[in-house]
Amino acid sequence: MLITLIGVATPAYAQDKSTDAAINATLGDHTKYKQVILAFQKAINNHDAAGVAALVGYPIKVKIDGKDTIVKTKKSFVANYDKIITPAIAKVIKNQKYEDLMVSYQGVMLGQGEAWINGICLDNSCNKVDVKVVTIQGKSSAK
Repeated sequence: MLITLIGVATPAYAQDKSTDAAINATLGDHTKYKQVILAFQKAINNHDAAGVAALVGYPIKVKIDGKDTIVKTKKSFVANYDKIITPAIAKVIKNQKYEDLMVSYQGVMLGQGEAWINGICLDNSCNKVDVKVVTIQGKSSAK
């Protein structure tokens, strides 16, 4: 039985390692990104507006009531949380599997671009970064 469990766990572990390697190669230390990704998912899952707001890089452009809006503060984000994190966006974030993330120079994409996480440079050489949610956007239902 133990062999079966290990056999089942190995592919997911290998895929996690592949995602880790992609983040390391493209963006830097995967542990920082993974920590933010998992915290973001947990906060969304718990409907923790303040927790999500703490993970966002400000200012952030979002849609509120269908209008592009620049949210400049955590307080404003929390006040508009349910308009920003719609049920459709929340579902995508909750269901995103770490091993299925898309990684590029633009950051780590969740879903089909509903959210992006990337490093924000803290110095001129960008050696120090603060990993944050940098994009939250609904997808158009038009095809």
